[in-house]
Amino acid sequence: MIFVTLGTNDESFERLLKAIDREIEKGTIKEKVIVQAGCTKYKSKNMEIFDLMSREQFDEYIEKCDLLITHGGVGSILTGINKGKRVIAVPRLAKYNEHGNDHQLQIVENFMKKKYIIGVKDLNKIEKAIIKARSFKPQKFVSNTNNIINMIEDYIDNL
Repeated sequence: MIFVTLGTNDESFERLLKAIDREIEKGTIKEKVIVQAGCTKYKSKNMEIFDLMSREQFDEYIEKCDLLITHGGVGSILTGINKGKRVIAVPRLAKYNEHGNDHQLQIVENFMKKKYIIGVKDLNKIEKAIIKARSFKPQKFVSNTNNIINMIEDYIDNL
């Protein structure tokens, strides 16, 4: 099963759902596709689409999915890689009015460089990303949270 999550942004990300629909129609995607669409309004006979879902339902789909396709939000990407999922991340872009700026582009590029995810900047190349994802072995994510906490604690202790 493929789980697509678009986050909770108030801008539409219809561009990604159209691309996935095309890949289903072409036969690139044969698996069931579940979508958490947020504010994106899109109708499809090929995908099961929810506007929003409970945290429990969201977590259930994350656990069950073989592939997570998501927008370029840090939280969504980290959720997938922390669960050991293969992740395709597509940044929302300002030029399509999907976000106010292109910070998701930098987020996706950084996770790609470390080989945690497959990033797709051009949706004409999503077919290749889906095919690649079938054999993709992501690098194990190493969090830097403890180092940051230690730095803050040291700073506070030395006040």
